[in-house]
Amino acid sequence: MKSCQLLTCGPRDRFNSNTPGLVDETMKYSIYSLVRNALSGHRNWTRAWRDPEPKKHYDVVIVGAGGHGLATAYYLAKYQGVRNVAVLEKGYLGGGNTGRNTQVNRSNYFYSQSGAFYEHSLKLFENLSQEINFNVMFSQRGTLSICHNQHEMEVYRRWANAIQMNGIDSEILSREDIRKRAPHINLDCRFPIWGGFIQERGGISRHDAVAWGYARQASAAGVDIIQQCEVTGMETTDSRITAVQTTKGVISGDKVALCVAGHTSHLAAMVGLRLPITSVPLQAMVTEPVRPIFDIDLMSAHVHVYVSQSDRGEIVVGGAADLYNSYAQLGSLNVHRENFSALVELLPIFSRLRLMRHWAGVCDMAYDVSPIVGKTQLENLYISTGWGTGGYKAIPAGGDTLAYTIAHDQPHELLKPFQLDRFETGRLVDEGAASGVAH
Repeated sequence: MKSCQLLTCGPRDRFNSNTPGLVDETMKYSIYSLVRNALSGHRNWTRAWRDPEPKKHYDVVIVGAGGHGLATAYYLAKYQGVRNVAVLEKGYLGGGNTGRNTQVNRSNYFYSQSGAFYEHSLKLFENLSQEINFNVMFSQRGTLSICHNQHEMEVYRRWANAIQMNGIDSEILSREDIRKRAPHINLDCRFPIWGGFIQERGGISRHDAVAWGYARQASAAGVDIIQQCEVTGMETTDSRITAVQTTKGVISGDKVALCVAGHTSHLAAMVGLRLPITSVPLQAMVTEPVRPIFDIDLMSAHVHVYVSQSDRGEIVVGGAADLYNSYAQLGSLNVHRENFSALVELLPIFSRLRLMRHWAGVCDMAYDVSPIVGKTQLENLYISTGWGTGGYKAIPAGGDTLAYTIAHDQPHELLKPFQLDRFETGRLVDEGAASGVAH
């Protein structure tokens, strides 16, 4: 497979070297650049990112060119002044979990530690299109969590109150409130709906656009994004990594960061590090596209389905993570049946739509279903893993805080609760409920 390149190159191949961290003025996407290139038949668009050969040495080597790896590289280059950075990807840019999720953005987590982190990420998403000069199609349509019995309603009241106490928007809704907010929902389904709560600032965004935008800006800042470059081994001393072995040769780095989701345990094992994570598939699917009709992000933990409508018109459907360990990126019939049974029960209006495609991402589940981000026992190895079902919504904050941690060699304030040593001290942050995971 060839390396992924968003835009083909005309006679120009310009990248800004005078103002690191910013795309050259002639490369900025705008109505003016659209008109200008339309007049030339769209033959002179510049490359979205470079496709360089790897150098022998970098200040920082990031493994994984998904959302977290690319965001970390971008924030290192623009805000931490570290530009001699390589991002290594065994496949193509954004081809892993970043391109295999349901693109939900929310910060309605129960514990204050999680709430603060995901709220930081949501705020970054709110300005991300302007930040990276790339339309990520961020749509704050509201994230509605519904409940189906009195006990669940009381749990949701506690949850919504905790969110409000953390300074994050959350509002309890009655049955009638839900009828007004989402009129297509069948309130008297097999498991009648009692109520729920909503985060109005929640919503969805375009996952591939997030990866492309970060890649474009990171590359313009001097970061080398090297695709089709699989890490096959690591060279170490007693306390640090000296180089990574790849299919494109040996690359040395002063610091190494692993941003490879469910494959983190495999790469960490190369240096003798065992991590408290398991890897399981999380499936999703989309229907054929229809006209805009569903303007909310709906979740039900009881029947376990969540649904939204994408910018392309597809109805995006997701459910629970599988109960078995696997690296498979395929769907399975039993999950499809369960998810669509729940969907048509809650939203009969979609019962005649046809399934168009399905897929699975590889979730890296920590024991408390919270991320593990920061330093490890090796003095120059950093990890970003354990994101489980929350990896996509955490991309901006994950990249921002990990970049700070790498540059300063100490955890960002928001990452202190999510260090690896919490599994020794017992200070876990159990977010299984807010992550939609039964464990």
